[in-house]
Amino acid sequence: MGSKGTVLLVEDNKGLNDANTQALQMRGYTVISAETLSEAREWLAKAEPDVILLDVMLPDGSGFDFCEEIRDKTNAYILFLTAKTDHEDMVRGMTGGGDAYITKPFHAEEMIVKVNAATRRMALDKAPVKNLAVGNLTLNIITGQAFVDGAEMRVTQREFSLLLVFAQNAGKTISMEGLYRAAWGAPMLGDKKALQRRVSDLKNKLIQSNCSHGITTAYGTGYQFTMQNYEL
Repeated sequence: MGSKGTVLLVEDNKGLNDANTQALQMRGYTVISAETLSEAREWLAKAEPDVILLDVMLPDGSGFDFCEEIRDKTNAYILFLTAKTDHEDMVRGMTGGGDAYITKPFHAEEMIVKVNAATRRMALDKAPVKNLAVGNLTLNIITGQAFVDGAEMRVTQREFSLLLVFAQNAGKTISMEGLYRAAWGAPMLGDKKALQRRVSDLKNKLIQSNCSHGITTAYGTGYQFTMQNYEL
């Protein structure tokens, strides 16, 4: 299996750097790491990462300033790792060319979800197809929005990831493990109940939106996304 993408991790805390590197590698990413902005510049001179995870407070400068410096030189998705929570700091990061941020401390899975979303969006930006339609459901793959008969159905980022996998496999049976891996880019391990809750919430939203398709349980095997006859 090939790499899911290349991540440049710029983090001066060696313990966090090592832990985050390992978490990303376990999910199939190629990771190049730097503990200073100087090292990051050296990597960018010879590599083209898909995502840059950029700490804000580094020993040789500000991640915000570095973002502004490199923004015109790379198409990478820039995700700030920051303990700064002031509104002005966040605005500066976004207006300086950043794409998103994670506030420290954070769980590794939160980082993985955002990196998965970033690499998926970058890949889809290059694809000719931006929308996926199944029955009266339309998914805007770029913005992560779902529409039923033209009206937006509010879904979370994780719900949209599930819905996209369901729509891409309409009529097919998808195992719980396969669904978890395809949607969230990680092995399910002991997280079966979390997946079941998310699927249940999504199923209810589809029903309430009068979607032509819905989620049914294929007992003992997984789920199916099929045409429904709702009585609302």
